[in-house]
Amino acid sequence: MTVPDDATALAAFGYELGILKRMRRTGWWHAGVRDPESVAEHTMRVAQLAAIIAVEENADPARAALLALWHDTQETRTGDLPHTATKYLSKPDPRQITADQTAALPARARDMVRHAVDEYEARDTREALCAADADKLEMLLQAVEYREIGVQRVDGWINSAHNNLQTDTARRIADAALHVSPLAWRDR
Repeated sequence: MTVPDDATALAAFGYELGILKRMRRTGWWHAGVRDPESVAEHTMRVAQLAAIIAVEENADPARAALLALWHDTQETRTGDLPHTATKYLSKPDPRQITADQTAALPARARDMVRHAVDEYEARDTREALCAADADKLEMLLQAVEYREIGVQRVDGWINSAHNNLQTDTARRIADAALHVSPLAWRDR
């Protein structure tokens, strides 16, 4: 059976994206988390939070979620670089990595991914701001969850995330998250 080149390229990209399911968020190892969440697990909650933040901010929740889905896909090529690496390494350009990742894809798929990454990185739209806030908010929630199970030294992640939120909705959620148990949802 002959497989069309575009289908082969899409399948190969699908396999590359699968790496995100196995790749751990490395910064948490510094805090003592033995088995941190994967990049894909992080991305899932970022996309969900992006949609929630966007709808509350009168932005397009589907677009914000789409941007969030693509925000860390470049890590298949670089790994998840912790904040401490920035002193020694130049931050890779997500747009260039995405261009390389998508070079063999059919035009429509290639353009969709590249436009989503470009919009997220530019932060020029309400949806991009919501997606970026969702990324920070997810990190804050994860840090609080780790703290609740006994991991110490997560305050830096919490403070950094909280201080860099741009939208009113994300700031309000973050404030609430600092005062409510991660299991509060069970009591509702």
